[in-house]
Amino acid sequence: MDPISPLEQALHAARALVLADLVAGEVAEADVVSLVEDSIVQRRWWVEQWPDGAAFVAGLVAQDVQDALLDRYGRWPLCPVCGSGDPHALDVEPELGPDPHWVCHKAGVKVASLGSLGSAAGGAVSS
Repeated sequence: MDPISPLEQALHAARALVLADLVAGEVAEADVVSLVEDSIVQRRWWVEQWPDGAAFVAGLVAQDVQDALLDRYGRWPLCPVCGSGDPHALDVEPELGPDPHWVCHKAGVKVASLGSLGSAAGGAVSS
């Protein structure tokens, strides 16, 4: 059996992390999972063109899915930290860098690493 390339490892890891957060938010319906797959296809090309970007692909997939969900369904993931005011989405930081995580810019805090929203605030984060 051939070993899995670093590109495929990065893409599989990105898929798993984003799907974990979608499951935590109870929004991992088939059409939403398709958004993840669409992003993976696009980012595969991107990483093939810039192999050094493999470390950044998970955060980019999360941003792609977040943008696609905003266009179709609304904000995701909603901030579990701020209990008052208008509901707002978390952002992925760094925008282009390794170790992506969800942050609340209103409160100025890191909420969870990408793939760990289920453990943020002790449970699921709703959409």
